[in-house]
Amino acid sequence: MYYPFSWFKSLVKLSLVFLLVMLVGAYFDHALLAWAGFMTSLVVIHYWNLFKLNQWLWYSKKITPPTARGILGNIYDGIYYSQRRARNKRKQLGVLIRRFKEGSEALPDAVVVVDAEGHIFWCNRLARLELGLRWPEDSGRRLDNLIRHPEFVSFFNAGRFDYPIEVPSPINMDKILEYRIMPYGEQHYLLIARDVTQLSQLEQMRKDFVANVSHELRTPLTVLTGYLEMFSMGKEIPPEFLKKAHGEMASQATRMQNLVEELLTLSRIEASSERVYEKLVDVPAILRTIETEAATLNKAKGHQISFEIDSNLLVYGVETELRSAFSNLIFNAIHYTPSGGDIKVYWKANVAGARFSVKDNGDGIAPEHLSRLTERFYRVDKARSRKTGGSGLGLSIVKHVLSHHNSKLEIASRVGEGSEFSFGFTKDMTAKRALHA
Repeated sequence: MYYPFSWFKSLVKLSLVFLLVMLVGAYFDHALLAWAGFMTSLVVIHYWNLFKLNQWLWYSKKITPPTARGILGNIYDGIYYSQRRARNKRKQLGVLIRRFKEGSEALPDAVVVVDAEGHIFWCNRLARLELGLRWPEDSGRRLDNLIRHPEFVSFFNAGRFDYPIEVPSPINMDKILEYRIMPYGEQHYLLIARDVTQLSQLEQMRKDFVANVSHELRTPLTVLTGYLEMFSMGKEIPPEFLKKAHGEMASQATRMQNLVEELLTLSRIEASSERVYEKLVDVPAILRTIETEAATLNKAKGHQISFEIDSNLLVYGVETELRSAFSNLIFNAIHYTPSGGDIKVYWKANVAGARFSVKDNGDGIAPEHLSRLTERFYRVDKARSRKTGGSGLGLSIVKHVLSHHNSKLEIASRVGEGSEFSFGFTKDMTAKRALHA
């Protein structure tokens, strides 16, 4: 507890002790010697207390100060009181900083704080995922040295932040980010990056949808209309022809139904606003389910299908979207690999994070087709795709799912040797299953 220091009491005590020493010295007729001894003792005591103070400040691990009397004891208590007050302020500041960071991490946008010279002061987790920043490695580096798009560099260096700009993401060219910069405090700026890909692509998506769907539905509708016209003529139709017509009409109706379902799936993925960084997806469980479905689908083909799965490797994302991506690649391999083929599915951790791949020993794909495989309704062999019921949307769905998860589909193929479809996730997107004893 703090007691106010009294100079009067201190001087009175010192005077009484000095008077007592002088009386004792006079009694023994050694007043000068008594005075010298008193002063020497006083200096020694003060230096001893200063030594204890130095040891406490620089070397001791104790929080409480050493004991001392008089003015030095009061100085000890004052230092201890100041330290406690500073610790309390640091705790309060730490709580404020923690709340600020928690609030920034909860934002649905990438946030970066830079100083007046453009050096990175702090960034949230979304900034590391969306902008490719590394923390704390990139602390102190200039932001325009890390986000090097010419439009952004010009915007950043111009210093006129009255309006936002839209440029591709530095780590995912399929994403369009809107950058806003505003003053933050006295000597800092706050950069906010928001994914606006959906808005910028909406009009083009509508145009593509109308053109592609009208083209894809024309053939099955023509078949159905032709048979219906024949039935309406009232002539007797042979049973064999009726059976063939029924089968063809059912096949075309199923094809249209599959097309509509895949279009709805693709539309739902493209319009999804669900955040991929909040929920852990049990990929091994999904792949085990797909393995069972693949075995049923494979009965007619007779492929040798093997799954090598890291049962503890999870990933952040949207479960329904990732399930669609995994199943599309696996089922495509089953459909398009000639009967009796060999298909291998891998889900493993690597240096970068995690990787999923599907390998087959099918016919392979010519190089001129590889860059267009993820386009909507694009087919390498249209007749073969229609025969297998393919709509040309499977790989487009995979592409959009992976773009939503900051990944990219990689295709390696050689004609006559087979193909490999794969994609990866960074370490920030992966996690290990918690093991309980």
